[in-house]
Amino acid sequence: MSTFADRIINFNKNLQYNGTLPAGISIMNPFRDNDFAFDISSQFYRKYYNDEHPRHLVLGINPGRFGSGMTGVSFTDPKRMIAQCQIPYTGPITHEPSSEYVYDMIKAFGGITEFYQQFYIHSVCPLGFTITGPKGKEVNYNYYDMPELSKAVYPFIIENLQKQIAIGFETDVCFCFGTGKNEAFLRKLNDEQQFFKKIIALEHPRFIMQYKSKTKLDYIDKYVKAFSEVVI
Repeated sequence: MSTFADRIINFNKNLQYNGTLPAGISIMNPFRDNDFAFDISSQFYRKYYNDEHPRHLVLGINPGRFGSGMTGVSFTDPKRMIAQCQIPYTGPITHEPSSEYVYDMIKAFGGITEFYQQFYIHSVCPLGFTITGPKGKEVNYNYYDMPELSKAVYPFIIENLQKQIAIGFETDVCFCFGTGKNEAFLRKLNDEQQFFKKIIALEHPRFIMQYKSKTKLDYIDKYVKAFSEVVI
């Protein structure tokens, strides 16, 4: 019988976008863009998800270059993969502030094993996007940053949310990272598709680290309280 780990790994293995994108936008698929993310993420899921314990979904925006774009695991940058998850990593060492926040929150919740036994973090759009910035450097781009992009990936988002829910996650409550455009999009989508009975939105880790770092501990308390209320 397959475990959550088996089904998540299979989802990642087959994750691919075959549609067209607006000019200047590139897709970011860590499982196909490099030769280490799939292996590292598979080790991660076999370590923390090799069971059938009920879990709730937590949905961010879409993968970023310095976190899951490197490791294949949402909000887990190489530094956290090595130091916190104690899983060997052979790719470039990058730092993602959102990952730092999430793992500080996980520690406050009760630790990595305890948290991942209850929750699975991914994204509304399971693959990321990049665009060339003003200085010629590749920068992250969100699925909602351009109406044409949102429209192009809309069927892809629906299909892959269906696939992730089918992995076996609870649908009474879904958590959303982001209280602005990501929340608005997910609520509208949920009204149409009826994926979840309730959506609980929390301020996005990146927003907290960039604009509210002085009150970071208050946000961690808010997160922990919200997550604790649905623990199975």
